[in-house]
Amino acid sequence: MTNGDQKRLLNKNSTYSECSTTIYNSFNNIMDERNEVANHGIPVSISYDKNEVKITLLQHPNTSINEENIEERETWGRKIDFLLSVIGFAVDLANVWRFPYLCFKNGGGVFLIPYSMMVLLCGIPLFYMELSLGQYHRKGAITTWGKICPLAKGIGYCVIMTAFYTDFFYNVIIAWALHFFFSSFTLNLPWASCNNTYNSEACYEPTWSNDNSDKCLTISKTNLSIKKISAAEEYFYKSFLSLHDPGSTDSHVTASLDNLGPINWQIAICLFLVYLICYFSLWKGIKMSGKVVWFTAIFPYVVLTILLIRGVTLPGAEKGIEYYLKPDFHKLWEPSVWQDAAIQVFFSLGPGFGVLMAYSSYNEFHNNVYFDAILTSTINCCTSFLSGFVIFSVLGYMSCKSGKPIDEVAQEGPGLVFVVYPEALATMPGASAFSIIFFLMLLTLGLDSSFGGSEAIITALSDEFPVLKSKRELFVGLLFSLYMIIGMFMCTSGGILIMEWIIFYGSTYGLLVSVLLETIVISFVYGIDEFCKDVKQMLRFTPGFYWKFCWKIVAPIFLFTMISSSVINYMPLQYQDYEFSTFSNFLGILFALSSIFAIPITALVVLYKTKGQTLSEKFKKALTPLVDHHKFGNDNQLLSNDIML
Repeated sequence: MTNGDQKRLLNKNSTYSECSTTIYNSFNNIMDERNEVANHGIPVSISYDKNEVKITLLQHPNTSINEENIEERETWGRKIDFLLSVIGFAVDLANVWRFPYLCFKNGGGVFLIPYSMMVLLCGIPLFYMELSLGQYHRKGAITTWGKICPLAKGIGYCVIMTAFYTDFFYNVIIAWALHFFFSSFTLNLPWASCNNTYNSEACYEPTWSNDNSDKCLTISKTNLSIKKISAAEEYFYKSFLSLHDPGSTDSHVTASLDNLGPINWQIAICLFLVYLICYFSLWKGIKMSGKVVWFTAIFPYVVLTILLIRGVTLPGAEKGIEYYLKPDFHKLWEPSVWQDAAIQVFFSLGPGFGVLMAYSSYNEFHNNVYFDAILTSTINCCTSFLSGFVIFSVLGYMSCKSGKPIDEVAQEGPGLVFVVYPEALATMPGASAFSIIFFLMLLTLGLDSSFGGSEAIITALSDEFPVLKSKRELFVGLLFSLYMIIGMFMCTSGGILIMEWIIFYGSTYGLLVSVLLETIVISFVYGIDEFCKDVKQMLRFTPGFYWKFCWKIVAPIFLFTMISSSVINYMPLQYQDYEFSTFSNFLGILFALSSIFAIPITALVVLYKTKGQTLSEKFKKALTPLVDHHKFGNDNQLLSNDIML
């Protein structure tokens, strides 16, 4: 509405013509502050009664703004599509290669105590909060935070930048799984033999592959002192990654950031195929990806069940499971145990990537997001626990047959799923079949999480810049093309060094800072009570004291502690025997800050664009939600104290 329209409206009859200058100025202020309503095309009528200006929404009295189909938005075909997508995102490779090792390292079954506490006090509340925000505002991360608090809009940019950085390396790991999957279609698995040109004299093959007895082997200390390298380890580091010198018994890292080496075209082709799968799963939106997750989210549980049944029947399995669960209560007094539990919960459930907001934004407004948060979080945690039995039953078998103690066999990270577990599978009857389903499971676990990270970026940018939504196929294609170009650097001999650099600097600090600010903005700027009213409007019940306490007190303290601990305990990055240079670490710090700096930079832009005569007035407006959701009376009158005289 222009100023001319406002004047004509005010002068339309004698009642309005008697408005004082103060009333008129107040009217101008309220029109400026409520322009978001007009932008949504909601019709209003304006009346003046004594000393109060009232703006009445011309829509059904029992309908709220969010329930009015202001903007048509794609929704999930079925509720189960949404649940499988969220489960698929949350249950990722870390559930298989990190949680079991942390449990073993931090006191066995005792680790479940701090882990469960972190899940209940921080993990699920943050999970619930992000799902609720996305479903209520029905937008991606950038637009949602711009509506909640314009000054905090940069949180949305920080979130998608973190998701962007994470996708750089995560899809390369999926490409590794795809390569191992293809390589499993042979009777003689390449990582089970020492008869290759890259093998060294220290290479050994598992001689117990055809030993079906239940007897375990004991190796003397003399034999253990002789340095041996498994065929699987030499295949992974010397042949596949080309990180170590072929034929050498030395495990020295030969590549560097200054000399990345040639591109491994086997990895590059697999990476291209991964992006091809991602593109055709996401190019048409959630209707397409919602169908794909029926396989990618369910298949891992089929494989985990098969491997669990096979694992517990192997000799030595009970020894491995005992090591996995045997409680050591003294570990509870070690701060590192609680820190490991907190980090695992946070990065496993995945708040702060914008994925939960993006997925829930396609829900129906009254969908029971409370039930969804509890269900998907519980399934994620149970999957981690189940994976421990799958992994450690096989590690017990390896320890039994090789004579090595379990603490020498067990490891975390890629080495567990690309070296240790494949070596064990290679010794079993039907090794190729087990390898095929195992690496297909890793592939599907990775793809689900990749879908989520990419959809978070696509949804956030498409909602903020609608032109991208109308050209989604082209936008998604350009996004994955950019990923592919950057990913080529990680297909070199030194590619894993770039991956470690991005993992260490790009996907940790920005994530923690953004979620900390999310809790602060919701609790102390937007208001925890206002947020609970939003939830009540969707679910018809208000979150109780437990949720408010976790959102307002526990989560901020938890996140601040994690950030402080990360900064205080910072150590320059190192991978195996390769020490990153001072300059590399300096660039890493700048890289970590790049996503965080998006928050203050966006805030400055918002302040600059906000109307106001003084800086304090600009700040006040920039801290105010764009739409006052809770100031609608039963008769849909938009009430405001700003114009009460």
